[in-house]
Amino acid sequence: MSALAVSAADDEKLRGLRRMKLVAVGALVAAAIIYMIAFVLERDGVGWAGYVRAAAEAGMVGALADWFAVTALFKRPLGLPIPHTAIIPTRKNAIGRNLGDFVGTNFLAEDVVRQRIRSLDVGLRVGRWISDYDNARRVSAEIAIGIRAGIGLLDDEQVRAAVGEFLRRRAEEFPIAEPAGNLLGEVVADQAHVPLIDLVAGSLHDWLIENRGRVVDVVERQAPGWSPKWADDMVASKVYREAVRFAQDVRDNPHHPLRKSIDEALIKLSNDLRFDPDMQFRAEQAKLRVLDHPEVTRTLNTTGTVAKEMLLRAVDDPTSDLRVRIVDSLVSIGRNLVDNEETRARVNTWVEDAAVHVVKNNRDEITALITETVDRWDAQETSRKIEIQVGRDLQFIRLNGTLVGALAGLAIYTISHLVLV
Repeated sequence: MSALAVSAADDEKLRGLRRMKLVAVGALVAAAIIYMIAFVLERDGVGWAGYVRAAAEAGMVGALADWFAVTALFKRPLGLPIPHTAIIPTRKNAIGRNLGDFVGTNFLAEDVVRQRIRSLDVGLRVGRWISDYDNARRVSAEIAIGIRAGIGLLDDEQVRAAVGEFLRRRAEEFPIAEPAGNLLGEVVADQAHVPLIDLVAGSLHDWLIENRGRVVDVVERQAPGWSPKWADDMVASKVYREAVRFAQDVRDNPHHPLRKSIDEALIKLSNDLRFDPDMQFRAEQAKLRVLDHPEVTRTLNTTGTVAKEMLLRAVDDPTSDLRVRIVDSLVSIGRNLVDNEETRARVNTWVEDAAVHVVKNNRDEITALITETVDRWDAQETSRKIEIQVGRDLQFIRLNGTLVGALAGLAIYTISHLVLV
């Protein structure tokens, strides 16, 4: 049996119950005292005392009868095993079943649920609430907590392996030749490669200027052994000057033949990548060799960890682009729900259908939850808990029984004297 929690409000209700019990008992005691006094006075010949005695007598009967009725709900009066007493403790399980059936029939009916959801206009309420930036930030913070909790469940090693394998498999399946050819063709058409040629030509020219001795030395080493030294120096100097002039011309002349040759070569490569099966096969083989490189494999395997860390930093930072986008999206959704009646109607219909689906498919589980919960309660504690909740009002029944009984007794006594005497 599970125990029922007692709150501070229950303590206050318990004090009120005890006060009302004293009032009800006081009314019974008062009726008894009045009865005894009136009885003595009536015996001594006081005429009006009979009316008072009858009222007090009936008041005592009413008080005792209602005391019995109220007490019988929660316990056996005077501890006597009277049938149909201690109703709540002995009938607790049946009450739980009836309560579950009552809730299932009257609160979980499809038409009741649908009507209630429709009256709430969930779409409009949610839209108005979430279109406020402060509320959207609160929702964004809760989403961030959920994302962090979900990510926290993932093992780093498994994430690395899964992401690395996924990226590698996608790279292997993705044909690189044709997209690379299209991209290269657009680069050449937009002259986007020209800055790279400028950089290479300029760097080559600067290198030649700074490394004259190395260039001359390389040329002289290639000269035949029988040539005189002065001839080697002259040829090497000539070659160096021509190399510097050539690099300068390529750097400074945007229409240099070498630049045109590079453009033509790039265009041919672009076309081959798009249309030549042999070139496409070679490109795919080159791609696979790149993917097999240890550094590429290591990079792919660490991508998952890097992505995880980046996502965690983003969700933890309220000013991050991710969080800001989430807030803006929520506000946009909220405003759309407020302003767009068609969207709001779709959301309301979806919520209605979802609620009805849950109720239809889980009604038995919901009612069983009520029934099983009540079954687990201790009978005496349940009785005590219910008495605390409603006992004060039940004491008014006892008090009213005393007053109504007294009035009824007085009325009966009066009518009897008027009619029968």
